[in-house]
Amino acid sequence: MPLILLVVVFYFLLIRPQRKRAQEQAQMQSSVTPGTRVMTTTGLFGTVIAVEDDDVILEVAPGVETRWTKAAIGRVLVPVEEETVDNGIVEPEPVTDVKPADAPEIRGDEGPSDKKS
Repeated sequence: MPLILLVVVFYFLLIRPQRKRAQEQAQMQSSVTPGTRVMTTTGLFGTVIAVEDDDVILEVAPGVETRWTKAAIGRVLVPVEEETVDNGIVEPEPVTDVKPADAPEIRGDEGPSDKKS
C-alpha cells in the first residue's frame, strides 16, 4: 500500500507537471509565425523569417539568416511598450547645501581658523 501511494505522489509531483510544460512548449513552438521575435535554447535572439515543416529560418542580424529546428526555440519574446517621457515619476530637486549630521554648526563668529586646539 505505501508503495502505491508513493507512485501516485511521484506522478502528481513530477511526471504530470513535466508533461504539461512539454505540451505548452510544443504548442508555443508550433504557433511561431514569420515576424515573431524569439530566443533559442542557446540564447540566440532572432526574428522568424519563414517556417518550413519542423524548421524555422531566423534573421539574427540584418541580412544574416540561420536555419533552426522548432525544438530549438526556447521562448517567444513579447514586445515591450515604449516608455513615454512623462511617466509620472517626479525627479527630486538637487540639494546643494548639505552637511553631515554630526558636523559642528558653522556660525562665522568662532574667530580665525588657524587656531590650534
